[in-house]
Amino acid sequence: MNWYLLDIEELRRSLGVGEHGLTEAQAAERLREHGPNELEGKKRRTVAGLFLSQFRDLMILVLLAAAAIAGAIGDLTDTYIILAIVLLNAVIGVVQEYRAEKALDALKRMAAPQATVRRGGSLRTIAAREVVPGDLVVLEAGQVVPADLRFTACHGLRMQEAALTGESLDTAKHTGALEGDDLPLGDRTNMGFKGTVVAKGRAEGLAVATGMRTEMGRIAKLLDQGTAATPLQKRMTAFGKVVSIAVLAICAVLFTVGWLRGGDPMTLLLTSISLAVAAIPEALPALMSVSLALSAARMVKQHALVRRLAAVETLGSVTFICTDKTGTLTRNRMRVEQVVVLHEDDRQAMVRTMAISNDVAIGTDGSPRGRRDRARTVRARA
Repeated sequence: MNWYLLDIEELRRSLGVGEHGLTEAQAAERLREHGPNELEGKKRRTVAGLFLSQFRDLMILVLLAAAAIAGAIGDLTDTYIILAIVLLNAVIGVVQEYRAEKALDALKRMAAPQATVRRGGSLRTIAAREVVPGDLVVLEAGQVVPADLRFTACHGLRMQEAALTGESLDTAKHTGALEGDDLPLGDRTNMGFKGTVVAKGRAEGLAVATGMRTEMGRIAKLLDQGTAATPLQKRMTAFGKVVSIAVLAICAVLFTVGWLRGGDPMTLLLTSISLAVAAIPEALPALMSVSLALSAARMVKQHALVRRLAAVETLGSVTFICTDKTGTLTRNRMRVEQVVVLHEDDRQAMVRTMAISNDVAIGTDGSPRGRRDRARTVRARA
């Protein structure tokens, strides 16, 4: 529903809420109906599941087949070597994906702030996951919006929506109804969106969407639709097919020629199998995994986490990047790293000046909080 088209009275009627917000009973009923206000993801795989998923590659399956054949003909040395390589490849992949999932869990916990709501006329601070459609949410500078809102009151409100719209400048908000169907997010100036930040001012707004029904939830659904094979995986699949077909063809020709010349069929079979095992490049998957793991480790040092090892190579296949600068190539965040003053009194005065200039509050410990740093303390060292 296009909530931005409704005036405030129509909005309240549509949501079934009065001027003082929902009652506790109404909120509890809607929480049961709509579920918690959190982004859902695919069911997390176990370590065993991650391990088994490493054996879906065609080249790995060919190596396992080669190991089985080598063991069947009594060449245990080749069997052990191939199995060791395959296991090393699987372990590296599992470790990388497990680390990525743990890191993503930590990010998800960080993205679950508290929210201030007005219920039955009284202000309450609750976990953001308990916000329901119809809740009257109160916002101040520096807070993260807990759900998609339609503003009912604004006082000098400006929102930082770069994470969602890519716009670097703060967006001024108001409470009036808009005109025009299917307006882009950046033009919905009477609404706030889950995950964006209050840059300045105060506001109240009615929650119109929570959880996966928010605009951020729509992005999460796109991410859960699965991932396509990387260029490296496509090339390796094609290479595996070529190698498999070529090896089988050569072995078939060798066996047929030897048999036509009167050779012993069992001897020819063992020879053909030995040739097949020798022709398969069993070290290739291990070399690829080690190379990709080293590349992923280098990216971690640059604060970039790669979930799947094969995705590292995709960066090398990029020829054109079409992107908006702010929020993509840059973080749209500035902070004071160091303040050099002659006297301690000057330091305190400067910190307070910066706090006031940036529309933040002074914390109980004397440090400024809020604004674009999302409640992080601005560090000022003498």
